[in-house]
Amino acid sequence: MDRNTVIGFVLIFGLLVAMQLIIAPEQKKMQEAAQHRLDSIRQVEQLKAEQLKTPPSIAAGGDSTARVDTLQLAQLSGQFGGFASAAIGTEKSEVLENDVMRIIFTNKGGRIKEVELKKHFKVKLDSNHKEIKLPLKMLEDEKNQFEYQLPVNGAASGVVNSGSLFFQATKKGENSIAFTATGANGVAFEQVYTIEPGSYGVNYELKQQGLNANSPIKLQWVDYLDRLEQNHKYEVNFSTIYYKPTDDDYDYCSCTSADEVDKSGEKLKWIAHSNQFFASVLMAKEGSFSGTKMTTEIVAENSDDLKKVSTSLEIPSNAPSYAMELYIGPKDFETLRKYDSAVEDIIPFGQSIMGSFNRWVIRPLFNGLMKLVGSHGIVILLLTLIVKLVLYPLTYKMLHSQAKMTALKPQLAGIREKLKDDPTNLQMETMKIYREFGVNPLGGCFPILLQMPVWLALYRFFPASIEFRQADFLWATDLSSFDAAFWLPFEIPFYGQHVSLFTLIWVVTTIMYTYYNMQNMDMGSMGGANAEMMKWMQYLMPVFFLFFFNNFASGLSCYLSFSNVLNIAQTLITKHWIIDHEKIKVQLEANRNKPKKKGGFQARMEEALKQQQALAAQREAAAKKKK
Repeated sequence: MDRNTVIGFVLIFGLLVAMQLIIAPEQKKMQEAAQHRLDSIRQVEQLKAEQLKTPPSIAAGGDSTARVDTLQLAQLSGQFGGFASAAIGTEKSEVLENDVMRIIFTNKGGRIKEVELKKHFKVKLDSNHKEIKLPLKMLEDEKNQFEYQLPVNGAASGVVNSGSLFFQATKKGENSIAFTATGANGVAFEQVYTIEPGSYGVNYELKQQGLNANSPIKLQWVDYLDRLEQNHKYEVNFSTIYYKPTDDDYDYCSCTSADEVDKSGEKLKWIAHSNQFFASVLMAKEGSFSGTKMTTEIVAENSDDLKKVSTSLEIPSNAPSYAMELYIGPKDFETLRKYDSAVEDIIPFGQSIMGSFNRWVIRPLFNGLMKLVGSHGIVILLLTLIVKLVLYPLTYKMLHSQAKMTALKPQLAGIREKLKDDPTNLQMETMKIYREFGVNPLGGCFPILLQMPVWLALYRFFPASIEFRQADFLWATDLSSFDAAFWLPFEIPFYGQHVSLFTLIWVVTTIMYTYYNMQNMDMGSMGGANAEMMKWMQYLMPVFFLFFFNNFASGLSCYLSFSNVLNIAQTLITKHWIIDHEKIKVQLEANRNKPKKKGGFQARMEEALKQQQALAAQREAAAKKKK
């Protein structure tokens, strides 16, 4: 072995010794760390065995029995207290269904994840404005919440969120399912759902054991309402939260703006998250809800959501069970009325007299006609005809009054020519002639005023009644929404992109009816400029309403169109075949020769005109003095 080889071996040996001296302490540290982890795991297993008195394996959220990471479980114990074992699991779905709805549940939170209404659909328009029918689902938004804050001793914050727990699902036959979360020290929370054939109601019961009886169970219910109707603006204005105090009438949050209502100091019987025609209602079967706060938020117009509605409420935790009921379905009056707690008031027929008129007059009349005819459009025609027949005595008086004014046209024309430059005196002399011949110039206004409440009631009735939803008539495919006879290639501001043919018919017939009436009206007594302005206003008003009515429920514009056509027919028949114009002239002459009573409306009008004339003369004299 030569000298260079010996030196090489010595260097290699020295290098190995040096590496051993450097690496050995690091290996020792790694061994100590590994031993420390093993000791920690043994301590956690021992702690778990002492606390739970069970082997270190559990069944969680319906999963098959599996070994749980004990270190993770020990960490969760600080956050979830006795419910730590229920905080580990895998999300699974369960289904209950009957002939009208299909409910999908999730074991995470033990809540309803989606409800499909089998007999209803939502309609969307494709790029060519063709209607596409889609399944109608409620409560399906991933952002929704239905979570309880459970008062649990030992939890870090004193409460445990049920939405973070995995429940054990147990079906009880075909129509009931129970979701149970159990934990250490006898703590447990169970939600039981039961449905019945043909019903949109869900019997809903909470059962609890071992919760802190000194604190209430708090529910946080957040619902992102889905767009279900074609007419977005209508749907937004009819969607909100309704609620019923135990000792008062129902009320609701604002429909047209964001709102926040604090009813924490009152007891509530039910709360409803409501779309235009569908609602999710939570009802207390026994007792009531307390600590209730409700908020509504307007979302962006281009959002897939309609509105965000939120409710927080409190349920007592000192009782072993609490019975409620969920209604998830259409806002049908007769169905909701069966609950006998004024839940039907969530249908926006209106309040006070108008709401009562819709509920107890228009609605029963419409339903009765539907049983006889079966066509919604024909029923609207019959409803219009009935209203016209009921109001015909007043209409006859109006037309009779117009015929009297037409007979006085020769006398009025002479005065108009004589006093055409003195409008104040012209009005006074015109009023004298009306009084002399016993004519009331406002006699034709009362029938129109009496029809206004009917119009206002129907304005709320058509977009609130689910019977009209997706009911077709002629070219209209949905009488609760606008009718689109055709679509424009562009959008007109304040009008839209669709053209409502029922609205066009109403505008055209209104202008025709106005033109006919103007031929028989005396506008000259108002003075030239005023008469011309009034004349143009009569024609421009229907054109203005063309923009307003284009987005109305087509059931209402259909009613108004039928009403105009019947008005024209009624007017022509009455004036040409029923009213005796020669007899009216004889009557006017007889009135002229009768002694006149002092006082009355026309006399007061004359006195007011005299005072107006005197004031005008005083102002004119004062102006001359200044000059």
